[in-house]
Amino acid sequence: MEKTILLEEIDPIDIYGINNRLFDLLASHYPKIKAVARGAEIYLMGPQSELDDFEEKITMLRQRRMTKSVLTEYDIEALFEGSERTAIAGVPESEAAAGNIILYSNEGRPIKARTPNQKRMVSESQRSDLVFALGPAGSGKTYTAIALAVRALKNREVRRIILTRPAVEAGERLGFLPGDLKDKLDPYLQPLYDALGDMIPAKRLQSFMEEGIIQIAPLAYMRGRTLDRAFVILDEAQNTSLGQLKMFLTRMGSDAKFIVTGDPTQIDLPNKADSGLMRGVELVRDIKGISIVEFGKEDIVRHPLVTKIVDAFERI
Repeated sequence: MEKTILLEEIDPIDIYGINNRLFDLLASHYPKIKAVARGAEIYLMGPQSELDDFEEKITMLRQRRMTKSVLTEYDIEALFEGSERTAIAGVPESEAAAGNIILYSNEGRPIKARTPNQKRMVSESQRSDLVFALGPAGSGKTYTAIALAVRALKNREVRRIILTRPAVEAGERLGFLPGDLKDKLDPYLQPLYDALGDMIPAKRLQSFMEEGIIQIAPLAYMRGRTLDRAFVILDEAQNTSLGQLKMFLTRMGSDAKFIVTGDPTQIDLPNKADSGLMRGVELVRDIKGISIVEFGKEDIVRHPLVTKIVDAFERI
């Protein structure tokens, strides 16, 4: 069977990509089809069912092109990843309006803003280049921030993701752990790896980290850097001094997005008064372009016991 698809009212290169890179990637998923792109016309030859499916994929790409400036290989791959077809065709308007779905996990599970403050965090990140997300353990601050960063990378809104934490032990001594500095720090940074592993396939994540597209490092490694076109997350910021917080915030370069997450009730510094998070928040609270989202116990999305545990410890 034969079929011709005409790309009307759209620049064909938007669908084909430079040097037909995207078109060739799409066609590689249909070994039984002969596909040729000439100008605004796509000529297909093969089984009818596959021709129809190919045309459906082109329609989905056109719809997606209406929602973003440039299509990428991620958009092609998502067409063939189960539930992610919904994402590539465009998140349903009701979900988009509510700010619910951020992206889809490796298994096709929708990663959503589930609570009012998570939804507010998503909307504030679209309006402001610097967002503080403050609140108790289990409220989804870090996970939501990383989901937003991965979405921005997939949409080519930024060139890299940088995740950082202050290297402060939570009741344990890093020096007693075996190995070099990286070996000692990796367990401390594991929650960040875990979140990324939910959202990016393992091989691609490894490649991104080897290429420096995704970087995970202690806060001290940020000194002296200017972070352009990056989505940068400072996690566990309650363990930073005021000077460290200032150092981090002043790393912001052009076209950068920063999110700072922290729980003022879980300070691991020897002297809790040394924490500069809340003092820093008050200093910048009235600056335009900075948003502050304060989570509460009602936002805790872990096991139901976590809320009761937080309540119990607050009574001490």
